[in-house]
Amino acid sequence: MKGDDDMDGMETARLVLRRFTPADAPALAAYRSDPEVSRYQGWEPPVPLAEAEELAATFSAGDPRAHGWFQYAVERKDVPGLIGDIGVCRSEDGRQAQLGFTFAPEFQGQGYAGEAVARIVRFLLVEEGLHRLSAGCDARNVRSARLLERGGFRREGHLVQSLWMKGEWTDDVVFGLLASEYSEYEGTPGGR
Repeated sequence: MKGDDDMDGMETARLVLRRFTPADAPALAAYRSDPEVSRYQGWEPPVPLAEAEELAATFSAGDPRAHGWFQYAVERKDVPGLIGDIGVCRSEDGRQAQLGFTFAPEFQGQGYAGEAVARIVRFLLVEEGLHRLSAGCDARNVRSARLLERGGFRREGHLVQSLWMKGEWTDDVVFGLLASEYSEYEGTPGGR
């Protein structure tokens, strides 16, 4: 297991996953205000700069090992600046976690989200020794579902009209990945 300081930052070939800083607020406000980005998320756009500043401060103050949500900022190594975020919600017993991710539209479709999710999965299942990860997405969010499947997650359920979001009932697709399943293809980002 890594030391506490290592939990604040991780790297991939192209990315740095780190703690949020106040400088991230403008980019956070911009992509969370985009109607296409927020379409399948629980917040309503726009996200004003003042609200994004509060979010960045809250995210920055979080404890990555505590139960509940911790949000990692994601930036490219070659060009600093927030391009997205990945949330990890650890269970109270610390043996499981749920994942969520959001990326700015100009950085979607380039493999950044998959690369960042793969790093978080490895961190949680291998380095931290968690037993199980889960994730859910709106059934209409095909790109996120595909990303999870490429990352080794299995579809565990399709809950019909289970969420009331933004004035309509939506279906929720549930995904899971066990540490024992991950070890079968460890080191091959993007799945089996």
